[in-house]
Amino acid sequence: MKKDYWILFLFIVAKFVLQYSLISPEYELHRDEYLHLDQANHLAWGYLSVPPVNSWMAWMIKILGNSVFWVKFFPTLFGALTIVLVWKIVEELNGGLFAKILASLGILFSVLLRVNMLFQPTSLEIPLWLFLYYSLIKYFNSQKVKWIYIGAVVFAAGILNKYNIAFSLLGLIPALLLTEQRKIFMLPHIYWAALLALIIVFPNLLWQYQNHFPVVHHMKELSEKQLVHVNRMDFMKSQVLFFIGVVFVIIAGWGALLLYKPFEKFRFFFWSYIITITLFLFFKAKDYYAIGLYPVYIAFGSVFLGHLFEKGWKKFLKPVSILIPVLLFVPLYNVAFPNKSPEYIESHQDQYKKFGLLRWEDGKDHPLPQDFADMQGWKELAQKVDKEYSKLSKSGNTMVLCDNYGQTGAINYYSKAGVRAMSFHADYINWIDVSKKYKNVIRVKDAPEAGKELKESGSFFEIAALKDSITNPYARERGTAIFSLQGAKVNISKRIQDEIIEVKSEWK
Repeated sequence: MKKDYWILFLFIVAKFVLQYSLISPEYELHRDEYLHLDQANHLAWGYLSVPPVNSWMAWMIKILGNSVFWVKFFPTLFGALTIVLVWKIVEELNGGLFAKILASLGILFSVLLRVNMLFQPTSLEIPLWLFLYYSLIKYFNSQKVKWIYIGAVVFAAGILNKYNIAFSLLGLIPALLLTEQRKIFMLPHIYWAALLALIIVFPNLLWQYQNHFPVVHHMKELSEKQLVHVNRMDFMKSQVLFFIGVVFVIIAGWGALLLYKPFEKFRFFFWSYIITITLFLFFKAKDYYAIGLYPVYIAFGSVFLGHLFEKGWKKFLKPVSILIPVLLFVPLYNVAFPNKSPEYIESHQDQYKKFGLLRWEDGKDHPLPQDFADMQGWKELAQKVDKEYSKLSKSGNTMVLCDNYGQTGAINYYSKAGVRAMSFHADYINWIDVSKKYKNVIRVKDAPEAGKELKESGSFFEIAALKDSITNPYARERGTAIFSLQGAKVNISKRIQDEIIEVKSEWK
């Protein structure tokens, strides 16, 4: 093993130690994680909002016991892989130990600590973007066509993980055409590699076709309900904050791609950034969609600064450069992660308000940051549903019907009574079991809509009552109600089936 690799190993260890210390035991899994974990029980070549790769990892987590340790392991592993890839890119660009350490620190103390907290496709997406860029660097350095095929496989894997990686290609193709590297398009191998990528992603494309392209419905819904509210100035501010400790390194990387002779053949990377970020701005994308862009520029910038600081008084700038990402991370460590109890955060409100962390998407301040509140109250919900389910299931088949995927997935994850909750929300609409004749329903209702439930559904059952609710004062789901509906007077499965048809008709 190269001597340098022992330092790389220490970075990997530091990554794992940091990730596992960033979440206090008072916090549960995040609402999004429950949906992704539930996909392990419904393996397919596609889902409404994501392609299939994440479900395969969820299946592995299930095989390993479905514990929180393993849920957090895979995102951390992908974060560590990002550090390894940056290290390898610096090595490929003939960067020294200083450049490797600077680039690794820039990745370690960055937004990736937040991204890698959660089990979601974004954690794998970032190293896949970087691996695609690494393949191109390796190809243009070696001219070995195997790297074109490796890049094609990586891109296909990226598509099967999250469609967002398509933006990397939309940026690269015109960028290559703008530079001397356009000659790559004269190679037959580029088209054979494209065919290979198409073959790999074909099962997902077929699934989309067979299911009337739900991704189109998802993107339309996303555009109408979320992307329409994206502020382009806020998007650009976030780009600065993502890798705040090494912003100067990224800028140096851009400059080096334009002016530094050894990087001349990689100049297309500069134009690729400009084109890709312009596309994100045009489509009013969410800010985190662009995270995968930056690690490669951290590598370029670190190598260039290593060269710039090699002689004379500039040598003293090396330790200063290494200290900057560490020093800027310290204040963020105390507020940007759920490593303090809810009670502590509530008693230190001013500290969190300074960073605007208590402002939710409803425009109001709350006791916890929104992401932290999304990690509260789920066990309580599952326990209370279990309690009622244990009573009702004795008298006949009992359906647990929820309003959103967070409620549904959390009940399925934490339930000790074997509950398989259902919902019309997200992918759960495809997993509703209407094969049984249901006698009872436990209805889990969002707090704002809870007051209407007995009036809307009560007449269809012999007994209808509000049984409990989430009382955790820190939970975003606080007030979510649990209704007990017993002795159905109508065919529940038929009504549910009609509702599914109505909802899906809106997708076409």
